[in-house]
Amino acid sequence: MTQQTKRNRMMMFTILAVILLSAAIFYAAIFIIERPGSIADRRLSEAVGMTEGILEIPIGKTPEEAVEQFRGGSSSPYVIHQEPVDKGVLLFKTSTRQGSENLQVEYVRNTRIGWKWVWGGGFSNHEASDEPSAVHYMSLPELKGVSTPFPMLFGYVFDPSIVRITVETMKDGSNEAKQIEVGPDERLWFVFLPSSADMPYEIKGYDESGEQIASKMIDDPNDSGIFDLGTTASSAP
Repeated sequence: MTQQTKRNRMMMFTILAVILLSAAIFYAAIFIIERPGSIADRRLSEAVGMTEGILEIPIGKTPEEAVEQFRGGSSSPYVIHQEPVDKGVLLFKTSTRQGSENLQVEYVRNTRIGWKWVWGGGFSNHEASDEPSAVHYMSLPELKGVSTPFPMLFGYVFDPSIVRITVETMKDGSNEAKQIEVGPDERLWFVFLPSSADMPYEIKGYDESGEQIASKMIDDPNDSGIFDLGTTASSAP
């Protein structure tokens, strides 16, 4: 083996060792940031106003597993839709309990070492209620200091005469909602708003001809409720 060949082989080994060491340091840093109870969890705990202790959010192999581990497996809601978003996915989940249908959305972030629950929320649709039920909605605000796809509004459309939904803000104008068929005469709707969007929000429903036939003005970033055709009904209790 010539001296030049030895030098080339030594250089290759050195380069490989540097690459492996860099990868090890990179993943070690990610683990320190993302492991349960570490930097990412401390940041989220501060964002939600926890004054004692911090959240310890586990890492899952899949988005569903990440949610189940964090929620403690107390329920088994059915995933009706997955929506890819920047850095992760939104899981829309539903379950029926005690005469009400629950709709939950969970944001799960994709880290280099697995999936990690970040934030979510939901509401119940009481089937026995006498309240009007053309559109059900919930608002999820932006979480300061934590990267999420929020603010957003989401809910169900039960009235087939509503074929289009928008959410309007004073500063950012009209934002078109995406709709997903999830059952007979039942559609999931959701819309992402710019972080600059200020309250109030106005939810508008339109028929096939483009005529506005339902609307609801909300001024609470954590609002949820229901409204009927042609009304601006107050939020459900």
